[in-house]
Amino acid sequence: MALLPTIVHLDADAFFVSCEQALRPELRGTKCAVGGRERGIISSASYEARACGVYTPMPTARALKVCPDLYLIPHTSGLYGKMSRQMFDLCEQLTPVVQRNSIDEGYLDLGPCGFATEAEIVAAVHGLQDRLWRELQLPVSMGIARNRLVAQIASKLRKPRGFVTVPAGDEAAFLAPLAVGKLPGVGAKTEAALQRRGIVKVGDILARNESELEAIFGRDWRAMVAMARGEDDRPVEVEHDDAKSYSQQETFGADVSDFAAIERIVKGMIDDLLPKIRRDGKKVTTMTVKVRYPDFSQTSHAQSLAAPADLEAPFYALATPLLRGAWTKRRPLRLVSVKFSGVGQGAEQLEMFNEGEAKRRRLAAVLDRLNEGGKEAKVQHGHQLATRRRVP
Repeated sequence: MALLPTIVHLDADAFFVSCEQALRPELRGTKCAVGGRERGIISSASYEARACGVYTPMPTARALKVCPDLYLIPHTSGLYGKMSRQMFDLCEQLTPVVQRNSIDEGYLDLGPCGFATEAEIVAAVHGLQDRLWRELQLPVSMGIARNRLVAQIASKLRKPRGFVTVPAGDEAAFLAPLAVGKLPGVGAKTEAALQRRGIVKVGDILARNESELEAIFGRDWRAMVAMARGEDDRPVEVEHDDAKSYSQQETFGADVSDFAAIERIVKGMIDDLLPKIRRDGKKVTTMTVKVRYPDFSQTSHAQSLAAPADLEAPFYALATPLLRGAWTKRRPLRLVSVKFSGVGQGAEQLEMFNEGEAKRRRLAAVLDRLNEGGKEAKVQHGHQLATRRRVP
């Protein structure tokens, strides 16, 4: 049976800006960016703003100088994590093998889907790209190839809303004419140094003999040759497994030091995750809060309930102490995440002697039905309304 390009790299275009434009379509086609005016940097810029010289990460003051009519959008707490989750949930309706690499990009393996031809794969991925736009108004670029390396490079070639397929067996030919800086790990300084040695395109690597390559790349020369050939045997790894845990994270456009703001975001994640747990007929025991600092170091803190639960109230009580336990370094944060584990079946319990519990469960069911199917909750808790205030 012929080999098929079954690996897809999905890369959302200008993700933070695109999320904001999904809420405010009038911003499409404008020079806009997500970032703080008083502090911080540009965390995401529209392609119209990029054409004027705005990039990420650029200090906001400088961005306004190079693009005086730039429209700044304040960071909307909770939006990006929610949109990311909805994006990957749609991907998992195409294939169960989805690797969520970051908030805005990931890999799909269509091998288990039973496609017989490349044309079937292309049609299915086109359908997914169209669906992400139609249902979420999220523009994404897709790369299809036989492995992760080539799919990732392909997805970034024709953004925004790019779509590039590399037939199986054409990996080296596809890479050869590309600038060597297109290879992962080859930054601007490395690319400039390679150009001085006569390696301008990826194909130039394969034109050198072993001794020349060793002189240029040292002990890593074989890895560079394999990359230039488009060789990669890494599997798509499924880390998001509802049978084991439920999780959500929020990456901030600028570092945040306001404890109350982070606390509201953590409670908002509880509000997002518990309805999904109930829909799956599960209960969870353990809640973990993780924080990440600007230097990418991170700490976490977890606590378990005496009995599994599928209602928000017992986990609200854990939010503040867990955040305090995780946030041990008194420094601003880059990211916060919540994970629920200790998953078990949500067997119904007799509630005739606990009228309050029964009322809370009925109320939760009503809220779940009201909020089902939208980008934003139609009925919100008080702390969710508070998160609408500006967080850098």
